[in-house]
Amino acid sequence: METPPQKLPKTFAVKSFGCQMNVYDGERMAELMTGEGLTPADAADADLVVLNTCHIREKATEKVFSDIGRMRKDRAGRGAAAPMIAVAGCVAQAEGEEIVRRAKVDVVVGPQAYHNLPKLVAQAAAGAAPVDTDMPVQSKFGALPARRKVGPTAFLTVQEGCDKFCTYCVVPYTRGAEVSRPFAAIVDEAKALVDAGAREITLLGQNVNAWRDGDERGLHDLIRALDKIPGLARIRYTTSHPNDMAQGLIDAHRDVESLMPFLHLPVQAGNDRILKAMNRSHTRDSYLRLLDRIRAARPDIALSGDFIVGFPGETDAEFADTLSLVDAVGYAQAFSFKYSPRPGTPAADMTGHVPAQVMDERLQRLQAALNRDQHAFNQASVGRSCDVLIERRGKLPGQMLGKSPWLQSVHLTGDHAIGDLVPVTLTHAGPNSLSAEPALSFAA
Repeated sequence: METPPQKLPKTFAVKSFGCQMNVYDGERMAELMTGEGLTPADAADADLVVLNTCHIREKATEKVFSDIGRMRKDRAGRGAAAPMIAVAGCVAQAEGEEIVRRAKVDVVVGPQAYHNLPKLVAQAAAGAAPVDTDMPVQSKFGALPARRKVGPTAFLTVQEGCDKFCTYCVVPYTRGAEVSRPFAAIVDEAKALVDAGAREITLLGQNVNAWRDGDERGLHDLIRALDKIPGLARIRYTTSHPNDMAQGLIDAHRDVESLMPFLHLPVQAGNDRILKAMNRSHTRDSYLRLLDRIRAARPDIALSGDFIVGFPGETDAEFADTLSLVDAVGYAQAFSFKYSPRPGTPAADMTGHVPAQVMDERLQRLQAALNRDQHAFNQASVGRSCDVLIERRGKLPGQMLGKSPWLQSVHLTGDHAIGDLVPVTLTHAGPNSLSAEPALSFAA
């Protein structure tokens, strides 16, 4: 599709939706465009707007078209020029040329090809409407610029794609097969992030604990190597699959001080028949036994999970098994969703889809239980001494906000700088955050 030539953009904005990996990809696209001489701007005024999309939930595609229409209408209402629009991410991968046809956007680029964004923008300015949804064998990461400046916390993608083919999930189709980045490249980028200001790095992957360096090294070996980087105080990782939770990684939680006592380990459901229908490779019992091993290695670990309610065919009794699993685990945090059929996935063609009102009621009950346990975990933390990594200023005078080792939001007052690791005592717990007072010293 050809459009009239237009000026190369001078300003840009990247709007990322969805998971942490999309946040990481959005940051890298911003660095690419900055390297081309473009200046960051607000999305309402930028010459180029990149919509970095997520395709996990139902109607994600329609939301993209709605966002594009609203953006253009707002610009027209202000008498402003229409922006060049690039659709990136998983919706771009899934829809491809259809986005150009329906929304007449300027660029479509998938998550494995966004390193080509500057070239695609130049082609769009010349009158083309390029679509790049290739999944090349050669990694995109080698084409990305060096990290120059980051905040005290930073994301670092180490693994992409998924080979698990859960029946509800589009990730294998939009992100491709599991691929691990090379060990040396990850260590180099981690060092660059620390040099650029990071004190905490979160390792990212669709199945991050499936990261491998050939047959020799797993994620635990990578974590032990990163632990040796001077200035890197904290390491986290997400998202994990129970099937890839190797003993070496469990041992790392026991041995590596910089590896934070927090683990996001999605279970999705508490009933074995539903787990099998989802093509999850664990059972309720194997998941609980795995958690026992993890807690034996790191007794203070905070657990997080993902849940889907209303999977096709789920009965009231099977949903009750999910509630009882929540009661058994006591999650510090969790994410829960109504089942959302994704075109092209096996579950979308299953019979027995649960009525919307039933899913709504189940989700409310599940979230009430999860919120109860999160508040209980926070309340049990009162009196603990720990370090808080200051991430930003709060709304009140002198207030600073940061994270505990257990990924709890903590606010405190005092003369602290962003990036400081402040010894505190946790003094008050709310449902979603805690208050703390600085401490001169503490015993871990």
